[in-house]
Amino acid sequence: MQVMKRSRFSAVLYIGVALLIGAALALAWAATATAPATSGSPSALVTVYKTPQCGCCTAWVDYMRDEGFDVEAHDVGQQELNAIKQEAGLQRKLASCHTAFVEGYVVEGHVPAEDVRRLLADRPEVDGIAVPGMPIGSPGMEMGNRRDAYEVFTFANGEKMDAFASHNQ
Repeated sequence: MQVMKRSRFSAVLYIGVALLIGAALALAWAATATAPATSGSPSALVTVYKTPQCGCCTAWVDYMRDEGFDVEAHDVGQQELNAIKQEAGLQRKLASCHTAFVEGYVVEGHVPAEDVRRLLADRPEVDGIAVPGMPIGSPGMEMGNRRDAYEVFTFANGEKMDAFASHNQ
């Protein structure tokens, strides 16, 4: 009889421990399931200025949101957008169709989210990064299977500095 009581006690103890472990795992999973897709860090606010007619700009905004960033998009006229670019120190050779700001950096054009994450993690002494023009296959510029090679450049004082990343090479 003593052996039977001990066996029941052991079984109840094992079941209780298993339930506690299961609950802890469920709580841990729920916490990570709702976290943004920015490598475990809180999502950064990306403020984007674009013209309302630009579909690829809207596609880039959606892409950045899908990548876990908080995005605040502002539709402005072309003259206002040009003034924003000029105030940010962008020269024409670096320009694209939209300009964004994140944590003190300028992000010009169709920059991949992975490059924005790297910029925020590495914190280089630059004004920002840019994808000049509108290369096919960059985020927001998808056109089927076509993927043009392009580079993301760092810049400071409006001048292109170095290649920050290469894509579709």
